[in-house]
Amino acid sequence: MKIVLAYSGGLDTSVMIKWLKENYNAEVIACIVDVGQTDEDLSKIHQKALKTGALRAYTIDAKKEFVEKYIFQAVKANAIYEGKYFLGTSLARPLIAEKVIDIAKKEKADAVSHGATGKGNDQVRFELTFKSLMPSIKIIAPWREWKLKSRQEEIEYAKKHGIPLPVSKEKPYSSDANLWHISYEGGILENPANPPDDKMFQMTVSPEKAPDKSTVIDVYFEKGVPTKINGKKYGPVEIIEKLNELGGKNGIGRCDAVENRLVGMKSRGVYEAPAATILYIAHREIESLVLDRETSHFKEILTVKYSELVYYGLWRSQLKKAIDGFINETQKNVSGSVKLKLYKGNCIVLGRTSPKSLYWEKLSTFEKEDIYNQKDAEGFINLFGLPLKVEAILRRQK
Repeated sequence: MKIVLAYSGGLDTSVMIKWLKENYNAEVIACIVDVGQTDEDLSKIHQKALKTGALRAYTIDAKKEFVEKYIFQAVKANAIYEGKYFLGTSLARPLIAEKVIDIAKKEKADAVSHGATGKGNDQVRFELTFKSLMPSIKIIAPWREWKLKSRQEEIEYAKKHGIPLPVSKEKPYSSDANLWHISYEGGILENPANPPDDKMFQMTVSPEKAPDKSTVIDVYFEKGVPTKINGKKYGPVEIIEKLNELGGKNGIGRCDAVENRLVGMKSRGVYEAPAATILYIAHREIESLVLDRETSHFKEILTVKYSELVYYGLWRSQLKKAIDGFINETQKNVSGSVKLKLYKGNCIVLGRTSPKSLYWEKLSTFEKEDIYNQKDAEGFINLFGLPLKVEAILRRQK
């Protein structure tokens, strides 16, 4: 039997290589997908997979694809789950799963596997993608099968089999990193009353330690996609990396959230997402100039549903694709620049401009102008308020 495992080099998947070999008498192929794990040396992870027992290991650079097809689409949608979570892990999992299937087809594998727990959302995200791309493939989820019931038991198993570990009993929280964010959960964070340890953060300084002088930047968008910072053009990956750098050193992008998991329980996650925070704020400012009221308000409604679909792992669903069509249509005029001040954890809007702007200063002014006839407002109010007036009259008659 041959199994392709989505391998991260972390605790779960490191243990799984050995476990899959023992329990399925299988050859294990490790698939390592680079989506911008900036805190990890992927060449060492590649070697670790082989030393841990993988027959072969593939390392795939998917950073550009991740930004262009997933992150930028999320930016266009203003995607954010429950008002806090920028969906960093949710966006990456379908892409990683797709690459696992690609390797499974290449290797003529009998099964695919992942390191997601039976309590979390990632198992759904991986497996829905597996099913949509290769319905016949067998899916093995060790967390739902093995007798190891906790991370502590995993640690003991790893020590017994000589598997090097990135966590310890003293510092047992796990993290997931990519270009869009870093997430932290488990261990000391499981009690939502416990504040996160500042030493945990990797992308951002605390606002208290951020520079006393602000950083002012101009972010330019073209059809909803960020392309320039301060007039300099950046590639897709590079612009995310640059905004992470600028935001991180100014303490921007930290979030502590208790969220509703798809599987029915609440969980606590702590996140760092500097670029996501900056782009979310900036993109909405350009939209405020160029989208008409009805489109803007309806997009707000769809954004909530869209974020849910991404969070739930339904990246390839019909509804998500249909909403993508609407979102892409709304972005045709979302071009322009936003001036932002980054200061001690705050991302402050200083101004916005767009060649497609619907804001007409001559019309909106409180000074003298000859476009808008204020007398017209009386008839508008009479018609707009007619249902209220009719109801009031008829209720009094009864």
